[in-house]
This record gives sequence, C-alpha cells and structure tokens, in this order.
Amino acid sequence: MANGTGKEATLHQTILREIEGRIVSGEWPPGFRLPFEVDLAEHYGCSRMTVNKVMTQLAKAGLIERHRKAGSFVTRPRAQSAVLELHDIEAEVKSLGLPYAYTLISRKDRRSNAEDRRLMELDQPTPMIELLAVHRAGARPFCVEERRINAGAVPEAADTDFATNAPGQWLIAQVPWSAAENRIQAMGAPAEAARLLELPKGTACLVVERRTWSHAGPITFVRLTYPGDSHTLIARFAPAQ
Repeated sequence: MANGTGKEATLHQTILREIEGRIVSGEWPPGFRLPFEVDLAEHYGCSRMTVNKVMTQLAKAGLIERHRKAGSFVTRPRAQSAVLELHDIEAEVKSLGLPYAYTLISRKDRRSNAEDRRLMELDQPTPMIELLAVHRAGARPFCVEERRINAGAVPEAADTDFATNAPGQWLIAQVPWSAAENRIQAMGAPAEAARLLELPKGTACLVVERRTWSHAGPITFVRLTYPGDSHTLIARFAPAQ
C-alpha cells in the first residue's frame, strides 16, 4: 500500500509540473481551456481523483479557473498571495515569470520539545522533522522557510527526501488537511533569515506563520519570511449576511 501511495504522489507531482510548465511558458495562454479531467486521466493512465487533486491545487494557486460543465481555463497569473489559502510557493514564483529554485539548508529528525508543543499545540511527545530551506525567484531569494512536521501524524515524511521535494507542496499533495491558521506580521529580519535572504540584518520583512491540522491532529507549523519590498498578501471579503 505504501508503494502505491508513493507512486500516486509522484504521478501527482508529474502531472502538476507538466501542466504548470505549459501555463507558465505560455504554451497554454490565458483563456485556454484545459483538457477535461477524464481525458487527462486517460492520457496519464491514472485515476480521475488524482487529476482532480491536481486541478484543485492549480485553482488554489490561481493558475486556472474551474467552471461547472464548461471546464477549466487558464487565468492570468497573480503576483500576490491570498491570505486565506495554502499557496504553492513554486507556482507563486512562476506566476511572476521567473525561474524557481529550492534549496534545503538543514534537516533535523528528533523528538518534539517544549517549543514544538507550544507552536503546534501538541498534547504528547511525537517524532518531529525540522527543516530550513530557501526558495528563489530568478537570481534573488524569494523567501526563507522554517518548518516543523509532526511525523507522528505524517509518518511518510520520515522517508521523504526534502532535499528534492519542497515540504509545502509535498504536504498539500500527501495529507488532507481539515483546518489552517495564518498569523501575519511585519518584523526586522533576524540574523539567520537575513543571511539567507541576502539582506542586512533587521531589514523589514513580511512573516507568515501557518499551522495546519488533520483528523490525526497537528500536521505542521511553518514560518515563511519574505523581503518586505517584494511580497503582498491580499484578502477579499463580502458583507456579512
């Protein structure tokens, strides 16, 4: 069963990257109607559910619009991130028309500590994976990612090579989440984040801290630090009824 899940996750990433590539490269321009899910499933030799998950992720990233019965269409890429969505950093960078790169700086597999329990609201000790990574947009660092993954709730993470798989994208594909919380603040870049962002210490940055949960409990805590002059968060509201 584990091997099947791994193969399905790999195929999911393959389909996602191929469709993203066609959109970002302009091969599929704004307004282009994508093949129907049943046709994509037949083309890739996979279940329609796998294709549906890819389409859902592309829609959340703002790369496509889905219309009932009419199909899915390429949208104009947005440079901003939606405050209430779990966005894909790679898709976000590519929406700017820039090449994306990801580098894992460090990984620690350990037992949870007091800070983990505070950040993730853990009620008992659990295996923990702590990651530090940098995402780049062209020649510039785009953001620094500091992440903790509850390997007790997501045991597959222990055998995943996050040197090649960005953890955010992997988690979205692997774990159905039921709730998320965003905390957003402006702050001066601490020494390590400033070094990785290639900025002077104390430079104004936008920091997004996110926690997600599933039926199994807390999944992950992540702190994303962006240079303050190059990132915008947006939110759309409707009047209360």
